[in-house]
Amino acid sequence: MTVTVATGNAGKVREIAAALADLDWELRPLQGVPMPEETGATYEENAALKACTVALVTRTAALADDSGIEVEALNGEPGIYSARFGGLGSDLERNLYLLEKLRGHANRRAKFVSVVILAQPSGQVETYRGELSGTLLEAPRGEGGFGYDPLFVPDGQTRTLAEMSVAEKQAISHRGKALAALKTAKRGN
Repeated sequence: MTVTVATGNAGKVREIAAALADLDWELRPLQGVPMPEETGATYEENAALKACTVALVTRTAALADDSGIEVEALNGEPGIYSARFGGLGSDLERNLYLLEKLRGHANRRAKFVSVVILAQPSGQVETYRGELSGTLLEAPRGEGGFGYDPLFVPDGQTRTLAEMSVAEKQAISHRGKALAALKTAKRGN
């Protein structure tokens, strides 16, 4: 099956390709398809907007992810707005902005959420969700990963997601869990 990965985020493309490497799918990067504005109120709505748009335009199956980090002390912010938190353009700027907003808060608990949608040109949509709970550090640590990975230490771990290998991160991450659920469903078909 040919599947277009509906994201311009190179980090997500790498993670998805690694996670789905053992499926008999030809994964194609997104090229020449303008992504719709993320106007949904949930991860599910935003992922569906992207996957369905790309499936219709490319006439291939399309896989999209919407994910974010939800911080307890910030009442779940930034959530679906994680990639554009504070209106800032880079991961480092968003990480520093988040740390500034958390200054003075003792509660550093957070969770990553990922919703993966597989959409067919026919309109069929499958939804898979994964979550990963942990704690936010007071300063970034690690060179790997992307997004908020340098701040996030998963429960039961001592390293941030940015200090883990791609395989280690994939085995426990929110996106890894959602993609594992997708793989389980596809192997059953």
